[in-house]
Parts: sequence; structure tokens; C-alpha cells
Amino acid sequence: MKILIISMAGIGDTILATPLVHELRLAFPDARIDALVLWAGSKDILEGNPHLHTIHQRNLFRHTKFESLRYIFSLRPIGYDVSINTHPESRTHYRLIARIVGARTRLSHTYESFGLSDRFLVNRTLPQNYQKHSVENNLDLLSLLDRRPALPKHELELFLGQADHDWAEAFLSTHGLAGSKTLGIHPGSGGTKNLALKRWPLEQYIQLIKQLKVTCPDLGVLLFGGPDEDPELERVMHEANWPMVKRVRSDTLRQAGALMRRCSAFLSVDTALMHVAAAVRVPRQIVIEAPTLNKTNEPYGHTFTLVRNPAVAGRNLDYYRYDGLGIKGTPEELKRLMAAVTVDSVQAAVRGALGMA
Repeated sequence: MKILIISMAGIGDTILATPLVHELRLAFPDARIDALVLWAGSKDILEGNPHLHTIHQRNLFRHTKFESLRYIFSLRPIGYDVSINTHPESRTHYRLIARIVGARTRLSHTYESFGLSDRFLVNRTLPQNYQKHSVENNLDLLSLLDRRPALPKHELELFLGQADHDWAEAFLSTHGLAGSKTLGIHPGSGGTKNLALKRWPLEQYIQLIKQLKVTCPDLGVLLFGGPDEDPELERVMHEANWPMVKRVRSDTLRQAGALMRRCSAFLSVDTALMHVAAAVRVPRQIVIEAPTLNKTNEPYGHTFTLVRNPAVAGRNLDYYRYDGLGIKGTPEELKRLMAAVTVDSVQAAVRGALGMA
């Protein structure tokens, strides 16, 4: 049997598909199990996963439609028997990819955006469930293959190598932070659709760090984020004006994960790095509530502290659903919404996580 896992949405969504990958290997021990991903970071997450045979990766946004179609058609000769669109791939385009690849059995969830054409693109479906985590939504798809989960417990899987651990140790040693308390922060967020608007304001991150500079002078602060976030991170470092603040420039997400694992605590909104932190089981995790956070995408299998957003007030699904669209609201409204989370509330959560309350 040949199985293709299609995980073309966010990098974090690919991490959330790893328990399904493991269960598929247990259910079909002799199968060829491949993955198709959009982002280089998604491929990075899956590298070294012993349950996968091949990871196909192509950023279709950087190619013409003709080039993208030619690439997808190039997968047809492999002869996949089953394709699985993982949760929450709500856009029809993802199911079109499944149809082009041409597996006889094509699995997907149904979403609000699911139309008549989607019935032609995939042929075995389950309704997605906002009351279940994406991990559980993915595992539910096993029933469409007449299987059920075999493991008593599921965890996000990120396979770190010795080189990743060595890089993290060298980073801490080089910056004089070996053995010190460190707070990892990801001030950014996703760049697709309008997800940048779920960021906690940079001005408030800067105020937070300035306050920690006074109250926790021996604390190391590590700023995580990709190269596209350099301007924002450089601004934070410049305005914080504190030598204990270090920019993390890792070559891979696995290196970043190895360093997160050594942090005392990690702070973010719901981003791919939030899921990396959960996967490596960072000792303390703090999540600032954005409108995109809901039951499906919380840090899976890991205890975390939620800094609630009074402006969201439990109406997360009113702002963001898996319908292929962005966050509802104007840029000005969403910026005001995220600014409603106070610096004092985040600092209290950070100090509590660090044992400095």
C-alpha cells in the first residue's frame, strides 16, 4: 500500500499531524507512507521521522500555476492508494491536489466551505469538529480506513538529532547563558491570510522585556522567529536595550526546538513555534490568547498557562473559523483586540512560570 499525507496548510498543522503519521505506521507496517507539504519549515519538522518514507515539498506560491500543476502531476506515477488531507485544510485547493495525485481513496474532513465540487475531489469524509483538537480530528480519519488508534497516548513528535542538541548547547554557552534561567519569546505570528494581525503588539513585548529587565535582571531572553521577522525582532532588541536579550538564528526548526527545550519558559500566541514548544515539552509554556486560538489548536498534550484576552471573551469562533478565510474584522479592530491583553497580565504569567511570582 502507498499512502500520501497531504499537509499543505501551516507548519504548526504539520506538527499536529505527526500522531496520525505514527498511527498509520502501526496500522500499515509495510506501507510506503509519504508526506506532501507546502513549507520548507514543514519538511524540516518531518525530517528524521522514522515513520515516513519520502517528504515531498514545494512552495506553490513561488511558482506559476503551470509549474505547480506539473509538480503535482509528477506525483501521479507513484501510484498512491490512499491520500489523506489533514486537519484543518479547509480550502478546496488542497482537495484538488488530492484529486490530481489520483489516489483511489481520498480522505478529508468537511468544512463550512465544503461544496459540491469537493465531493468530486475526495470520496471519504468526516465532519470536522471544533470541540476536538486537530490531533483528534486527524486520528478520527483512521475509521475511514477501518482502523482505530492503537497507542494509549499520543504526543506531538519532533525527532531531534545529536547535532541539534549540540547546536543548542553551543548557543547557550556562546552567549553565557548555560545554566541560567531563560525565557523564549516568539513575538511574531503566521504570515498567510491576515494572521499577522493576531500578534500581541511589539510595543507591549518591548514594555514587558523592559519590566523584566528591572524585576529579573539575571534572566536571559531569547527571541525566536524566522528571517522574515528580522525587522520586528531587531526593533525589540534595540528598544529593549538589554544585553540579556539574544536573537536566535537557527538553521532549522529542529535546532530551534532543541534550544526551546532548554528554556525555562516559552511565551507566544498560537503559532507554529507554540506547537514546537509543546512537542519538545518546554518546562513552562505561556500562551497569549488570540482570536485564532480554539480547542483544535491548543498546545497538545502539554500543560500551559493561558493569558486570557478580555476582548475575545470566549468568542474565538466568531472571529476565526476553518472556512478558508482570514480573521474577521478590520486591521484596526484586530489590533485593538490584541492590545487588550495588558503587559501586567503577561508579566504576572511569566513570573509565575519562572517561579518569581
